[in-house]
Amino acid sequence: MSQSERTLIRGAGVLGGARRDVLIEGETIAEIGVGLAAEGATVVEAAGRVLLPGLVDLHTHLREPGREDSETVRTGTRAAAAGGFTAVHAMANTFPVADTAGVVEQVWRLGRESGYCDVQPVGAVTVGLAGSQLAELGAMHDSAAGVVVFSDDGKCVDDAVIMRRALEYVKAFDGVIAQHAQEPRLTEGAQMNEGVVSAELGLAGWPAVAEESIIARDVLLAAHVDSRVHICHLSTAGSVELVRWAKSKGWRVTAEVTPHHLLLTDELVRSYDPVYKVNPPLRTERDVLALREALADGTIDCVATDHAPHPHEDKDCEWGAAAMGMIGLETALSVVQHTMVDTGLLTWAQVADRMSTRPAAIGRLAGHGRPIAPGEPANLTLLDPAHRAEVDPSGFVSRSRNTPYRGRELPGRVTHTWLRGRATLRDGELV
Repeated sequence: MSQSERTLIRGAGVLGGARRDVLIEGETIAEIGVGLAAEGATVVEAAGRVLLPGLVDLHTHLREPGREDSETVRTGTRAAAAGGFTAVHAMANTFPVADTAGVVEQVWRLGRESGYCDVQPVGAVTVGLAGSQLAELGAMHDSAAGVVVFSDDGKCVDDAVIMRRALEYVKAFDGVIAQHAQEPRLTEGAQMNEGVVSAELGLAGWPAVAEESIIARDVLLAAHVDSRVHICHLSTAGSVELVRWAKSKGWRVTAEVTPHHLLLTDELVRSYDPVYKVNPPLRTERDVLALREALADGTIDCVATDHAPHPHEDKDCEWGAAAMGMIGLETALSVVQHTMVDTGLLTWAQVADRMSTRPAAIGRLAGHGRPIAPGEPANLTLLDPAHRAEVDPSGFVSRSRNTPYRGRELPGRVTHTWLRGRATLRDGELV
C-alpha cells in the first residue's frame, strides 16, 4: 500500500463498544472519531460489526518444508487471513525440522513472500525433535527470523535435564520454551481420553495425569531457573489448577487453550470419525467447562488454534491408523464467539486480549496485539457477529479439510482483515 492510500472503516463497534469511524492512512491508524471525512478513501460500511486488533496465533502448523501436500506457508497464511489473523507462529515439526538458523530463515522468508500475514517461526528445542540434544537455540534467535519461542510440539521434552538446560539457555535473551505436555510412557498406544467413553469403546486411554505431571514438573523447573515456560494446548481441569497455582506464586508461566478443547468432548469419539482424533485428545464436559472458566478469569492466557492440516488419506481411514490433528484457523473466532462471548464469559475487548494482545506479548511479536488507536499499526480484523452459517469446508482456503465442525452451525464471520493497512480479506474474499 502506498502512503497516499486511505481506508475509512465507518461505524464499527471498536472492541464491541461504541460505534466509531477508523481512518487508515498507509500502514497506520490515522484517526478515530465520529463523522470522519472520507474524501479519497475507500469506505467500508461497518455498522453492526466488531473491529478487533488483528488476531495472533501462537500455535500453527504450516507443514512447509516437507509436507506441502497438507499445507504450505502460502495456503496456511491465506487461511489465517480468512480467519482474521495477521500473525502466526509456525511450529517446528517440519521436514527437515526447524532446528537450525537455515530452516527457520527459510520459513520466515516464505512468510514474507506470501503477504497474507506475518509468520514468526518457532524453533525446535532439541535436534530433530529427538529430545536428547539441544538445538541451535542461540543461532536461531540471532538469525534474520529472530526466534524467541522454542518448542518440540508434537513431542514432549520429557527429559528433565534437557528441559532445565533449555530454560536456562533462553533466559539469556528472554526466550520462552513452549511445552507439549505429554508423558510418553503414560500414553503409549493411547487413542483417546482415558475415561468412561474409552472404557466403553475399548480404546486405549490417554490419562489426564500424563499432561498434568509434565506441567507440574515444568512450572517447578521454570521457577527454579526463573525462566519462561508456556504450556501448549491445555486440556484438563487438573492442568488448569496447576497453572493457576504456579501463577499465584508469581512464576513465569503462561498457557494456551485451543478452540476445539473449548467446545468438543470425548463423547464425539463414539462415532469413530477420525476427524475427532487429536493430540491432546478431546476431554470431558467437566474439563471443557474448567477450560472456559480459566480462559475467562485469565488463568489461561490465550487461545491458540493448533491448526494441524492433514491430507484426506491420513484422516479418511480407520481410527487407529488416522493422524492426529484438526485445522482451525478459519473457524477459531467463530468458536470463541460461540463458547465464550455468546455465553457471557468474555466481552469482545477480552477476546482481543486473549487472541491478540497476550499471544503477541508471549511471542514478543512487535507491531501486533496493539491497541486500536491513532499512530498504531493498522493490523485489524472486522467481524460480523450476527452472521450464522453451517461450516462448509469445501469453501476453506486451507489445503486440508480436516475440520471437526463440518455441518455445525457457528456464529460470526470475518469480513475484512488488514495487515499494516493493506486489505488481505475484503468482503469475505481474499485480496
